[in-house]
Parts: sequence; structure tokens; C-alpha cells
Amino acid sequence: MSDILLTTTVGSFGKPEYLQKARNARARGKLSETELFELERRATTERIRAQEEIGLDILVDGEMYRGDMVAYFAERLEVYTIGGLVRSYGNRYYHKPVISGKISRPKPMTVEWFQFAQSLTERPVKGMLTGPYTMLDWSYLESYRTRRDAALALAEVVRQEAEDLQAAGARFIQIDEPAIHARPEEIGIAIEAMGIVTQNLVAKTVSHICYGNFAAIYPQVLDLPVDRLSLAMANYGYRWLDLFARHPYTRELEIGIVDVHSHELESVEEAAEGIRKGLRYVTPEKLLPHPDCGLKTRPVDESIAKCRVVVEAARLVRAELAAVVA
Repeated sequence: MSDILLTTTVGSFGKPEYLQKARNARARGKLSETELFELERRATTERIRAQEEIGLDILVDGEMYRGDMVAYFAERLEVYTIGGLVRSYGNRYYHKPVISGKISRPKPMTVEWFQFAQSLTERPVKGMLTGPYTMLDWSYLESYRTRRDAALALAEVVRQEAEDLQAAGARFIQIDEPAIHARPEEIGIAIEAMGIVTQNLVAKTVSHICYGNFAAIYPQVLDLPVDRLSLAMANYGYRWLDLFARHPYTRELEIGIVDVHSHELESVEEAAEGIRKGLRYVTPEKLLPHPDCGLKTRPVDESIAKCRVVVEAARLVRAELAAVVA
């Protein structure tokens, strides 16, 4: 693993056709839970092997066992109930959860999958969690006196999961907060909640933020108690970097250099130019190139192609930096 411009992804990968069919069959009661589990393990193994072949430095399990990033956790927390279908983007829908009582976590929700994925590779695999503020904002709230109260209660169960991931060997833990800019006036709640999640962690922590008005929460978001932020940049033409010129960026940065909502494949040079833009504000040791967001909206072949461009772009810029030093 190179010391600079480490490459990674945000978390999800496109599911293979056989797994999509199996998940649909399970929903109709035509496939057993055990049969689906084995196919999810097969797909996870394939995603790990693909990431190794591509040459990514920090891997993910690919989330073959998950659907929606909030509903997955809500289904495993007590007193959450699952509501009706809500459109999230494009023609994709999810069942919006309902917080209907006191939140608690009966048992770990992702640790077994992390351990399985990590057992398949010598490279580090990230633990992947949805943050407490996004869990709150993407749910209906029927209990708790205030949104802050609910966010802090969610933070407690996310903290428990994060600490269990760390105990299981996770060196990197990602706590996604894509909703953090939905209500800029609540940025303080998101920061306070994340402080509960990360208070006992020594693992490297990262929070992914994408597709919204990042400018509305900058520079306050720099108070989010994580080691690095993961930001979608390519889709926005890198304009959020302009904010860093006005107020210095003070975290490590995972920078999106390919657009996951486009079928068009960027050239290696286009992606490399995104890295070069990031290097104006962050040193090579603190800049990690990746796709803008999760790849679950892309077919498997597009997921792999997008990641390959990220890796080749990082190699190109590493060579440029080495030549300057020489």
C-alpha cells in the first residue's frame, strides 16, 4: 500500500444480477434466508477480489447484504418500525423508517460482515455505518421530545456498533452523514451526535457527505469530530474546493474524482486533474482519491471501470510527485 494518495471507495458496489434476482425471490418468499446469505457471501467475496485486482488500497465489503443505508440499520434496531415507500432518487424507492419508541441495539449489525470481508484480504477493510443525524433525518419521528434527543439516542447505538467494529479489528471506520446539510441550522446537532459516536475510537474515522449544499455548512462542518471528510467533487465540477481558498480546510480529505451518477467513463487524465486540484489544499499524505459516492447505482462492470480509473489516476499523480522530488 503506497504511503500517499491512498485509493478507496465510499462503500457500496453494484450488485450482480444473480444477487438482485435472489433478493427479489427472497422478498416473495421463494428463497430461504440461508440461501440468500450464501449468495451474499459469494458476492462479497467477488467484490473483495475485484478490488484487489483493481489495486485499491483501502477496501470495502461492497454492502451486498444491504438495500437502503438507513433502512438496513433501522430494521435491526428495536422500536424502529418500517413505513411506506418513499422515492429517494431516480426510480429508486425505500421504506422510510419510523422512530416510534426508545432506540436500542439488540446485537451488532455489521461486525460479522466486516469480519468475513477482512478475512478474505490482507488489505484493510473499512467498517461502514450510517451516521446518527442521517438516521434521524431520513426517518419519521414519532417519539422523543426533540430532534436533538433522537439524534443523541441514535448516536449511542451507532457508537456501540463502531466500538464493536474497532474491537473486531477495523482500522478505518466510516460514519456516513449525507443528510448533514439538509438542515444547516442543525449542524450543531450533527456535530454533537458524531462526538458521541467517535469519543472512544482510535481507528481512523471518516464521514462521507454528498449531493447537497455543502457551502451551507462550511466551515462549521470542520468541527465534525472525525479524522477525514469524504466529499463528492467530480459531480460538482470541484467547486466546493473554492470554499477551501476562503477558509482553510483542516481535515484529511477523501476526494471524489469520478461521477457515480453518470454512465460516461472519465479518462485517467480527467480524474488525475481532480487529484491535482485537491493537492492545492491538502498534502498527498492526507488526500485519498475515490469515486464521488457509493457505486450501487452502477452495473458491476461500470463500478469496476470507475474504480480502475481512480487507481490509474492516483498512480499517474504519484509518479508526477516522485519526479518532482527526484
